[in-house]
Amino acid sequence: MTIPSFFHGTGRRKTAVARVRLIPGEGEIVVNGRSLEQHFGNAVPEGELRLPFRVTGTEGRFNALIKVEGGGVTGQAGAIRHGIARALLMVDPDSNRVPLRQAGLLTRDPRMKERKKYGLKRARKAPQYTKR
Repeated sequence: MTIPSFFHGTGRRKTAVARVRLIPGEGEIVVNGRSLEQHFGNAVPEGELRLPFRVTGTEGRFNALIKVEGGGVTGQAGAIRHGIARALLMVDPDSNRVPLRQAGLLTRDPRMKERKKYGLKRARKAPQYTKR
């Protein structure tokens, strides 16, 4: 059996989709061809994105090449985290599954934006009631 040159995982959150490739390296994360700081700025804490590596004890062992599209900052960050966790599962399913599962990183967050209904201003906000 040959060892693959990279491990991949797809992460999703809200309307964002992240395709993650893990390549053996020194822990660099590249998002859409830019560094984490260039892509997210200060909007997302870097530790939140590196959580799957910290939980599995693989910090500094893999470079992550990520393509992410759709959604906003929070959705993209959640999708990246989910994708990294799924890719780490491909690296070593036996030892990584339990810590990732306990940290809640393998579960896709099902919360989506609720659709707007007719007759209402937003999904649930009704127009002001006037008696006369």
